[in-house]
Amino acid sequence: MNVLVNGIGNIGTTLLNLLVDYRTELGIDRIYALKNQTVNEWNLSEIQMLSRRGVKICSRSDSRFTSFDTVKDEINYVFDCTANTFGLKNKVWYDQLPNLKGASAQGSEKGFGVPFMSGVNDDVIKGEKFVQIVSCNTHSLAVLLSLFSKGNMERIASADFVIVRRSEDIGNHQRLVSANVVSRHMSDSLGTHHAVDVNDLLDTVSVKVDIQSSDITTPSQLMHAVRFNIRLKDSADFELTEGVLKANPLVSFTSKYDSNVIFELGRRYGKYGRIYSHAIVNSNNLLVDKKNKTIKGWAFIPQEGNTILSTINAFLLQTENKGYVMGMQKLISETVQSEL
Repeated sequence: MNVLVNGIGNIGTTLLNLLVDYRTELGIDRIYALKNQTVNEWNLSEIQMLSRRGVKICSRSDSRFTSFDTVKDEINYVFDCTANTFGLKNKVWYDQLPNLKGASAQGSEKGFGVPFMSGVNDDVIKGEKFVQIVSCNTHSLAVLLSLFSKGNMERIASADFVIVRRSEDIGNHQRLVSANVVSRHMSDSLGTHHAVDVNDLLDTVSVKVDIQSSDITTPSQLMHAVRFNIRLKDSADFELTEGVLKANPLVSFTSKYDSNVIFELGRRYGKYGRIYSHAIVNSNNLLVDKKNKTIKGWAFIPQEGNTILSTINAFLLQTENKGYVMGMQKLISETVQSEL
C-alpha cells in the first residue's frame, strides 16, 4: 500500500511521523508527502528530517524533490491535510488517480465525503472512497454524548454545549485575537457549526439528538474546552463512576483545572507532543442532578490529536485492511492516556 500525505503542516507532519512509526502494523509500503508551498532555506531542515525518516518528499515544481508526476500513478490512498477548501478542490484530481482506493480530508473540507469519527460510524465507511474527518470539537461533543449515555444516544433528551476556543495554533500567529469573540449562530435550532456537524455525523447512523452549541474564541494558543449540559430521558444507571469514564478507550479524564498544565503534560508525555483523546473530562467537577436527569461539567479538547487518530482509522476502514483491529489497538494503547 502506497500512501500520500498532501500538505506538510501542523496535521500533516504529525500524521507522517505516526505513519512511519506504525507502517508495519498499518500495512504501508511507501510514504509520499506532497509539499505545495515554497520550501525556503529556513524551513528546509524540517523537510529533510522527514526525508531522513523514510518519507519521499514530492513537489510539482521544486527540482530538489521527487517530481509528483512520476509517482502519482503509484498512490493507493491520499491523506489530504490541506485547509480552506483546498481539499475539496483536490478531490477532482484524486478521483483521477488510476490506483486510488480511498482518500480522506480534514474537518474544514465539508462535503469531501462521508463525515467520520472513530467509534461513531466505523461500519458506515468501510470501502468508501471519500471520507471527511470531522473537526476536533465535533469529536469531543459526539464522544461526550456517547460517554454519558453509555453508548446509547437514544437515551439523550437534549444537550447544550458552549465551546471555549483557542484562537490559533501555538506554532502560528495569523489569527490570534486580543479579546473574547462570540461566534455567530448558523442555525436557529442547532446554533454554531459544531452542533450542525455533530448532527450530520449522527445522521450517517440514523441517530437524532436534540443538540445546540455556541462558541466563544479566546486569546489562547493552547487548548479548546467545552462546557456541557446533557439531559437524559431516564435516570437508570446514573451513577458516574471512574469505571464509566474509563469505558471508552478514546476518552481521558483529569482532576486538573488548568489547560496550561494539561497541555504541558501532552507536550512531555504525548507522542510527538500531542494528546490523542477525543476529550479530556474534568472528572472531579461534574454536576449530576438525578432529579432533573442532567449531567453538567467541563472537558478539554486536544485539538488535532483526536482527528489524526480518526484519520488513520478511516484509512484502515476504507481500504478494508486485514490488520485493522490489531493496528488500531496498538496505536490507541501507545498514544491515548486514560488519565492526565
